[in-house]
Amino acid sequence: MLNSLEKYALLIVRTGLNLQPNQTLVIFSPIECAPFTRLVAQTAYQEGARDVVIQWRDELFSKIRYLGGPEEIFAEFPDWQRDFYLTYVRQGAAFLTISASDPELMRNVKPERIMNAQKASSTALKEYRDRLMSNQNVWSVVSIPTEAWAKKVFPSLPSNEAINKLWETIFMTVRVNTEDPIKSWNEHKNNLKKRMDFLNTHNFKSLHYKNSLGTDLLITLPQKHQWLAGSDYTPDGLEFIANMPTEEVFTLPKKNGVNGKVVSSMPLNYNGNLIEQFSFTFKDGKIIDFSAQKGYETLKNLIETDEGAYYLGEVALVPFDSPISNSKILFYNTLFDENASCHLALGKAYPVCIKNSEKMSPDELAKLGVNDSLIHVDFMIGTNDLEIIGVTQEDKEIPVFQNGNFAF
Repeated sequence: MLNSLEKYALLIVRTGLNLQPNQTLVIFSPIECAPFTRLVAQTAYQEGARDVVIQWRDELFSKIRYLGGPEEIFAEFPDWQRDFYLTYVRQGAAFLTISASDPELMRNVKPERIMNAQKASSTALKEYRDRLMSNQNVWSVVSIPTEAWAKKVFPSLPSNEAINKLWETIFMTVRVNTEDPIKSWNEHKNNLKKRMDFLNTHNFKSLHYKNSLGTDLLITLPQKHQWLAGSDYTPDGLEFIANMPTEEVFTLPKKNGVNGKVVSSMPLNYNGNLIEQFSFTFKDGKIIDFSAQKGYETLKNLIETDEGAYYLGEVALVPFDSPISNSKILFYNTLFDENASCHLALGKAYPVCIKNSEKMSPDELAKLGVNDSLIHVDFMIGTNDLEIIGVTQEDKEIPVFQNGNFAF
């Protein structure tokens, strides 16, 4: 009988990554997560992996470097690191990221330093990012507790209790607490696809968002857009789960087709800094005004990354009455918080949300309104009173969300 950790590792390898015999697995992991990361590696070899390569990440050292290093190093990205990513992505490797950071570790670091490093990395790794966002390689993002993160989520509990509570909650959200997690995920994917099929059948021209926070936003959807949910597929038809957990049905907006104001409903943890109570105003797709009660400079640096960062790249629908939302836990981690709330994303769009995108050039995608950027950052906007009206190609209005949940 497998224990919960072993069930989780097997779920990640078999269902999340759908790792194939003789395929290489690359894992990006915080050093605090080493015991579980090694378990995933062991499971991958048992499932037939050709090799497992681990790149350890040390956020405490990253903070030391940000505070002590000279300014110019944050605009640099070493060739050997770029070669690491490109070598494995071109070989068809699978990529697993374990997301578990301290939400406020970088609060004393100049936001400009973090943004410069992020921009240098994104520029150097454009081919890698493009391949993953077009699903040419399988990839998945999962999480496990670390002490700093658990204490942020459950500040009133002693460290050990906070970690155990976060483990328990994660196991619930990824269905490891069920008798057969893989079977549970197959059922979950089927339920999400019913929502996806409804949205694709109606082929909405636009979506109009409203709630009491002040959101009043009209989003035009591109021609040939499609909604996706649950699982993704490579061009060869290999199924994988990009995010575990996932509760969303998502597509992309038309780049210049967003107008109005949207107000955040949850804090955003971006590169170790919290941005709270923020809003954006859009005209013809572009941010023309923004505000934030906390983290204004971090937000400013984020949207000034490049021209595409001023535009949206994703529209995702998540019911307020969902397992993660019902837990009443603020995770300070986008992987979880985005699955408790309808959300949008600044920056790069997923080309796979356009039908037959694999046959289109970048120029053809751009003409359809597919945004490109060095960033892709989700932020939460869902509330218990969110209403979304879909407008069909024939100008018929159909409720998509009422009182924060799907209307169908």
